[in-house]
Amino acid sequence: MFELDSSSLTFLPCFTFFISLFFFFYFYFYFSYSPCHPKTKTPSPQSYPIIGNLPGFLRNHRRFHDWVTELLSQTTSSTIQVNSFLNLSHGICTADPINIQHLLLSNFSNYIKGSRYHSVLHELLRHGIFSVDGHLWTLQRKIASHEFNTRSLKHFISEVVKSEISKSFIPFLSDASDRNIVFDLQELLQDFTFKNICNVAFGVDSSCKQNSSEFMKAFDDAVEICSSRFTNPVPAIWKTKRFLNIGSEKRFKEAIKVINDYAMEILKSKEKEEEETTNFDLLSRFMAASSSMEMEEEEKRKFLRDIVISFILAGKDSTSTALTWFFWLIAGHPRCGSLIREELSSLPASELRPRIFSYDELKKLHYLHAALSESMRLFPPVPINSRLTVDDDVLPDGTHVRKGWFADYSAYAVGRMEKAWGRNYMEFKPERWLNGDGVFQPSDQFRFPVFHCGPRMCLGKEMAYVQMKSIAAAVMNEFEILAIDGGGTAGRIMDPPYTLSLVLKMRGGLPVQIRRR
Repeated sequence: MFELDSSSLTFLPCFTFFISLFFFFYFYFYFSYSPCHPKTKTPSPQSYPIIGNLPGFLRNHRRFHDWVTELLSQTTSSTIQVNSFLNLSHGICTADPINIQHLLLSNFSNYIKGSRYHSVLHELLRHGIFSVDGHLWTLQRKIASHEFNTRSLKHFISEVVKSEISKSFIPFLSDASDRNIVFDLQELLQDFTFKNICNVAFGVDSSCKQNSSEFMKAFDDAVEICSSRFTNPVPAIWKTKRFLNIGSEKRFKEAIKVINDYAMEILKSKEKEEEETTNFDLLSRFMAASSSMEMEEEEKRKFLRDIVISFILAGKDSTSTALTWFFWLIAGHPRCGSLIREELSSLPASELRPRIFSYDELKKLHYLHAALSESMRLFPPVPINSRLTVDDDVLPDGTHVRKGWFADYSAYAVGRMEKAWGRNYMEFKPERWLNGDGVFQPSDQFRFPVFHCGPRMCLGKEMAYVQMKSIAAAVMNEFEILAIDGGGTAGRIMDPPYTLSLVLKMRGGLPVQIRRR
């Protein structure tokens, strides 16, 4: 016979309580998911009562985007329902271009950035254009749209890019070639695009400003921590750390202070400059555009800070990430590299070294444009995006989306769908973007949502291509890049080394050697 001592009797009520709680949740979720209570007709693969999609996420977090692509490709509509841990949130994820068109254009007002996006990014972006909706978004979009369409801004950005390439980027590569060293090309590209975007956004040469490196590190830390917030399957964890001001959330708070101090310091110095001279950077343009707005001085400074920090987020890592994957793929596809160099050689000769190609010359580089687009099809800088549903809705494929659900669309998955790109969808094939005369043919925006779609289409799309083509042309005209891992061969495209972040950075960087042609 077993006898119960006093400690066992003390434990028994606790044990009974937890067992009862478990069965309550089990039967609640069992009947919630049962055929008698269908929520939608949308498949929800690898989802279980209580724990939702958590097991699959934990097993596949290092290959998250490929896992999502596999789940989507196994459904007839390329759309799945997503269930979180403890049923705390619901949503859908789609890679169907027609559904994406519905989310981002046809029913644009019903799918907003909303509280999910805002809670994760608020401290960094605050009321910037990429995290707000309604009047605030319309106002900033109107100002930004006007400025991005001016010829003077396009010329200014083009000159900044050319200056940075000739002044720092190519000299570094020349030195690396002479010394035959291995270096991280991803890190070099990130440093280049940071300097470039600081010049474009603030009119500041970051290499000459004492606390720029501190700002860059703080910005990287803040983005990384925001990424971990987004991907945390239990948001209560990071929210608790924020409340207690511990761990990564404490570092985040410190990083935000550095970012704010840097931005406000530049804003105040710009206010003095504007009285004496005319500048062409984004901050100066937004200051001029907002001069008629009825705001207190401090409120206006915060408004301007939010706009400019948003554009730094958009331009800093996305361009460097796109170029990293491009050079990796070219290293693994030497035939495509040879065709790009043939195209460069077809332009009128120049005695200038290093050669920096003009805007008009870049427009003639159709194969290079196609190769960059093909690289972003397979490796979009922003692989997945999210919206919040305002009211109940039904997508074109019949998927029911409830009020308060998140609605995600995966640009990564769209680019790897046979239904969208044909049987050779996993091949790196720039020719798919060219017509019979070798002229670049743009894709439907919803089939290629790399620059977003609809009213929120990226304003800097054209300038991003100019920057990427400028760097790629200048580098490939002078050097051959040798990836230490062999580059993005057909086999490696199937299992690419990326990190789970807001942007699709390469895990471990891109170690390369460089050789003069």
